Amino acid sequence: MIRKFSLCALAVCSVLPGVSAWAADDNYQLEQVLMMSRHNLRAPLADNGSVLGQATSKTWPAWDVPGGHLTTKGGVLEVYMGHYTREWLAQQGLIKAGECPSSDAIYAYANSLQRTVATAQYFITGAFPGCDIPVSHQDEMGTMDPVFNPIITDESEAFNQQALTAMNSASEKLSLKPAFQRLEKIIDYKNSPACKENKQCDLSSGNLNKFSAEKGKEPGVSGPLKVGNSLVDAFTLQYYEGLPMEQVAWGQIKTPEQWKMLSAIKNGYQDTLFTSPEVARDVAAPLVDYIRSLLVDEDKASAPKVTLMVGHDSNIASLLTALDFKDYELPEQNERTPIGGMIQFQRWHDKKNDRELVKVEYVYQSSTQLREATPLSLKTPPKRVTLTMNGCQTDANGFCPWDQFTQVLNKAIQGTPLAAKVAQPAAPVPAAEEKVSTAEQAAMNKAKADQAAADKAAQAKASAEKAAADKAAAEQAAREKAAADKAVKEQALAEKKATGESAKAAEEKRGTEAPKAADDAQKENATTTTPAKAEEPAAP
Repeated sequence: MIRKFSLCALAVCSVLPGVSAWAADDNYQLEQVLMMSRHNLRAPLADNGSVLGQATSKTWPAWDVPGGHLTTKGGVLEVYMGHYTREWLAQQGLIKAGECPSSDAIYAYANSLQRTVATAQYFITGAFPGCDIPVSHQDEMGTMDPVFNPIITDESEAFNQQALTAMNSASEKLSLKPAFQRLEKIIDYKNSPACKENKQCDLSSGNLNKFSAEKGKEPGVSGPLKVGNSLVDAFTLQYYEGLPMEQVAWGQIKTPEQWKMLSAIKNGYQDTLFTSPEVARDVAAPLVDYIRSLLVDEDKASAPKVTLMVGHDSNIASLLTALDFKDYELPEQNERTPIGGMIQFQRWHDKKNDRELVKVEYVYQSSTQLREATPLSLKTPPKRVTLTMNGCQTDANGFCPWDQFTQVLNKAIQGTPLAAKVAQPAAPVPAAEEKVSTAEQAAMNKAKADQAAADKAAQAKASAEKAAADKAAAEQAAREKAAADKAVKEQALAEKKATGESAKAAEEKRGTEAPKAADDAQKENATTTTPAKAEEPAAP
């Protein structure tokens, strides 16, 4: 299993008070949770010189962080989500309240961009304040980690045509004309640079979108859908950030119905690019395979009890489609994949029937909770929606048999380059040979689990040793600097004292030598006819 470069979590954050809420039936015990989260609140990705600047002549509000970076408020919101999650995990008995979990119990892994790494750090700070839990990511920041990079991997012409057909078909089913007409009025599109310079003056008439599905690149689109997505995304982020309503979309979005109408553009953009089955299974294959490695391939006894993965809305959208989840609704949210929302894959043990189960929930903050920065706890929780998968029979409590879930994961990567990693059924063999093969496989699995545990322990030890070494080096540097400063001061005082004493001695010497010089001069004048000029005393 992949283990990435570690980066320690942020400083201690105070724990918010919370009270008890509904807990699971005593027959069920939570054993493992994997959380696939979208990063929290960021500044708009498009800056004034690109899509946003070209789409309107109006002035956009300034942000205090670069485009695409997590905002300070985004960090606060993620601390709240972390705090709530800690309370919920303790309530279910997976971790102990008030204690730092062991180094192998929690694993945090983020895409290597600022907003995703920072989101994971803030979550860990809120969930485990004062605990040394690293956030793993690939070494090179600012580049997409292959696990989280939703790019096309199939280079065949057949796939390309299939993907383009699916995207165009999805686009044609969108009913966005009223939304684009309202958007044109909000941004005064007829007076925009795009209209004046490029003669692109209409977002709402006809299908002007052009899709692409090139190997090594994300599914793409140019035209009104891309422009509209950037604009609605910017307005949504302004609202979440808490800008005064007269500044959000220049005060021109006034009702929940208008927000819902405009949000359909952003949701439509995501759906056409990432949720067709053909595209989703291809771009999400690395993420599905990684989740398999944690939940299926790694032995439950050595696997982390809690895993946090932080990526993007495209990751969640394609993952849900690749695993064939049924359609869902998120109350009090206009986004299909909200800022800071997470998909929780929960592994439960049914003690009564001695079987493993899975439950999948979408945990997210409502639009109001995001805007008002509502502290979260068991008393004031985020929203939870139970999700269901085709191919995984779910009961009234939202539980699905674990073996069915495993089959869904395996099926999701069939036909992709990663399919070879999934164990295929073996050909029939004699009983004795089968027994040996099973024993060997068990030994291999144990060795793999032991190695994974050893790797993780070594990583945690290395992180701790590095932190201790850095601290010791900093303390030593501070001591050396203090000693050097003291020596400089003492030397300066000594030099000042020596200079003063030297000046005093010189003055006293001049005082005794001056009368003698005068007497000598008088004597010399008496013996010569031409007066001689006495030398002036030297300067001290």
